[in-house]
Amino acid sequence: MKLLESAARNYSWGSRTLIPNLLGEPETQSPVAELWFGAHPADPSTIDGERLDGIIAADPESHVGPRVTADYGEKLPFLLKILAAAEPLSLQAHPSKVQAEEGFARENEAGIDLTASNRNYKDDNHKPELIVALTEFYAMAGFRPLEQTRRLFAALDCPELDHYVSMLADDPAAESDNLRALFTTWITIPGAKRKELINAVVAAGERLREHAAGDEWMRTVMDTVAQLNEQYPGDIGVLGALLLNHLVLQPGEAIYLNAGELHAYVSGLGVEIMANSDNVLRGGLTPKFVDVPELVKVLTYSAAEDPRVAQVDKSGQDNVHGAQAWSYPVPIEEFALDRVELSGEDSVDVDFDGPVIVLCTSGVAALSNEQGDSIELTAGHAAWLPAHDPAATIRAVEGKSAQVFVARV
Repeated sequence: MKLLESAARNYSWGSRTLIPNLLGEPETQSPVAELWFGAHPADPSTIDGERLDGIIAADPESHVGPRVTADYGEKLPFLLKILAAAEPLSLQAHPSKVQAEEGFARENEAGIDLTASNRNYKDDNHKPELIVALTEFYAMAGFRPLEQTRRLFAALDCPELDHYVSMLADDPAAESDNLRALFTTWITIPGAKRKELINAVVAAGERLREHAAGDEWMRTVMDTVAQLNEQYPGDIGVLGALLLNHLVLQPGEAIYLNAGELHAYVSGLGVEIMANSDNVLRGGLTPKFVDVPELVKVLTYSAAEDPRVAQVDKSGQDNVHGAQAWSYPVPIEEFALDRVELSGEDSVDVDFDGPVIVLCTSGVAALSNEQGDSIELTAGHAAWLPAHDPAATIRAVEGKSAQVFVARV
């Protein structure tokens, strides 16, 4: 086992306080958006100054193990992050594996440099992702059921929306087609007309909030829509926000997003795990490159009432000794994530036939194995456990408590 040094990403939507506070450091001058723990070639973690992707490539059998190499090649198939949003991320979706392979090859053939600002596909992998809240976390995730959107439009009582309400007919069999028709219509509206529509919708939202009309969730949606329009006036992402589920996660709650699901994280701190990819197709709410036609090609239009992932209590399992532990089941094989709360004499054993990253998010966690290796992790720091390592035990340092996330294939 080795201490894994993260790679930091300083995107404009990041926070000057959330990650520094987690690390016990003062506020930073520049936003810190993400800490990456993994081997993505764009920004791999390091061990003793050496890149993790290079370490794996030099001895894949030892580091990721025969089972993982048989399924995913000589690579770490997941990427673990701490994500901190002070402002909304772009309205975005991620491609499927087939779409990523095709898009990556197409842009390579077109001679678009991997670091070019107009590059959509940074690699040939899909990017299903799971995020677990560490603080209250606000996200827009997946299209909400059309019955709720029809209710919102009715409560807004906005004449400029009337033309589009007719596209949301009450026909469950056609719900996906209706969503597709409405969204693709909105993205093709000329800029001046789109601004008029958005201004009318924002004004209707102000009336809704002033009179405390509609349901509370409607007022929350319209607050966010107004804020987004202040930051990105007339942006297509403002209209997109009208159609999405708006969720406030409490610490420990999670969202899973598969390929093609439209989303934008708004604010908060969380632990995110995904397939090892950096492919993002943006549709708005960002100064970065936006490719709406490409986004529309990868989107799915199935409504989801609540994309939260149900936590599974693992506290009674054989490898958990007194600790509280939960898993977050997802329908893919590249990653699995457990959350563990430790105090007193609690411990949890980590013994898998593949690589493991242990990330501490509060307190101080101590890792040890029968070979005498040991590491102490404070919040925001992680350890790399190669596949060939013996089983490890995680405890809270004496007199303290700790929260850790265990990421594996």
